[in-house]
Amino acid sequence: MANEILLSENFLPPQERSPETPADAAVPKSKWTILVLAIIFLFVYLALGVFTYSFFRDQFSGTETHPLVDALYFSIVTFCTVGYGDIVPSTSTAKILTIVLVSIGVVFLDFLLNRVVSHVLSLQESAILDRIKTRNRAIRDQIAENGRIRIKWKLCLAFCAVFLCVAIGALFLHFVERLDLWDSVYLSVISVTTVGYGDKAFKTVQGRGFAVFWLLLSTIAMASLFIYFAEMRIDPNTLIKLPISESEFILSKLKESGKIKEDDINRIVAEFENRENVPPSGS
Repeated sequence: MANEILLSENFLPPQERSPETPADAAVPKSKWTILVLAIIFLFVYLALGVFTYSFFRDQFSGTETHPLVDALYFSIVTFCTVGYGDIVPSTSTAKILTIVLVSIGVVFLDFLLNRVVSHVLSLQESAILDRIKTRNRAIRDQIAENGRIRIKWKLCLAFCAVFLCVAIGALFLHFVERLDLWDSVYLSVISVTTVGYGDKAFKTVQGRGFAVFWLLLSTIAMASLFIYFAEMRIDPNTLIKLPISESEFILSKLKESGKIKEDDINRIVAEFENRENVPPSGS
């Protein structure tokens, strides 16, 4: 199957594999639209959160640092479902507004996880496959299978991303928030995993400013890990395998009709790879 895909990719129509085509052009505009919409939705959500906290500030209780930073911090902590409890609504009006903010956040979080994260992971996978396309075939076969990165390598990347978020958070908490080492690691882990017991939280303006960006990135990293775990548990035998391109469809039909065999495919692929290693003749 791997040889079939390699053969198909090498015999795609010229307009699909032109080397002059920029890498960005390979990504449909509709895909970039998802990212643009996500950024717009995030700004709208943050604006609503800032409005809720700023105009009803006296109806919230908790530790205060800077009004704008606290408002952004409250919005992100609510959106990421961490819920430290260091800033909470204390009146009926504030609680109703918080319910609205949470409801909108749930809808946006669903969009973020189902569309944006999946799209970002797809772009990441495509970039890695492009990087290893010209590498040794044995290395490619170890990393990729059937035109996709093996799930074990995806999980490794996701674990590394989560570990990096935990490490960065712990270092920041230790050196900026002045927590001891174990409390720093503890707060970092319960934040990245969106547990948020509330016994520890960010208390400085620098810490809350950092948390606005760090919590959002950590949520995306954890979502990636969950997506890969789900992918790992899907039985590939239950999936319908369809050709991924016109040339692969033709190739599968030729095999189905008995006009071409696996040995023929292997021989043609070997000839193509040997041709790549032959230096061009001079004029």
